[in-house]
Amino acid sequence: MYVQQFMTSQVITVSPDESIFNAMNIMKTKRINRLPVISSGRLVGIVSDGDLRAASPSPVTSLSKFEMNELLSKVSIKDVAVKKVITCSPDTLIEDAALLMRENKIGALPVIEGEKLVGIITQNNILDAFLDIMGVRSPGKRIVVEVRDEVGIFNEVTAVTRQYGVDITSLAVYHLPNRKVQILCHLDGDKAEEAVSSLIQKGFNVTQ
Repeated sequence: MYVQQFMTSQVITVSPDESIFNAMNIMKTKRINRLPVISSGRLVGIVSDGDLRAASPSPVTSLSKFEMNELLSKVSIKDVAVKKVITCSPDTLIEDAALLMRENKIGALPVIEGEKLVGIITQNNILDAFLDIMGVRSPGKRIVVEVRDEVGIFNEVTAVTRQYGVDITSLAVYHLPNRKVQILCHLDGDKAEEAVSSLIQKGFNVTQ
């Protein structure tokens, strides 16, 4: 699974000379919390709502709302934006993008192809990918089969589902420390319940 499958392609951007007052209004109106900064068609920075709040007067200031807005309109994005931007490409694997975000403690990656900004992938996009991989929003029956961690064990599970004409539409494997694994299966088929009963009868530890 690749970044291009989950990224947002229609990216709202700002210029370095935009005021942080206007940027804050854009974020509020569009319900987003970060804006790539583009100059002459190239990515030169990124600014988040946290960056803008940090550059704004304290909420307990004695300034009036008019004075605050006046002050914010005089501060440019180029004064607060992060200049060293961590990016990825459309063909970056989704797990590599997630790792980049995690290791750098950031919430989004602009997606660059050549020198052009073609999208942005956020933590929410990564979460959507995870939900799709786990089959949470897909029809069917979800089960967890805990088995010994050894070669061929998965074939034993699929042999049962195949016997009942049940399709495994999504699959995830989690390795436990005691040489066991948990196999999360999403089953689709009229005889899914019968397949589960058969797995249990054959001694598999199944959680529904």
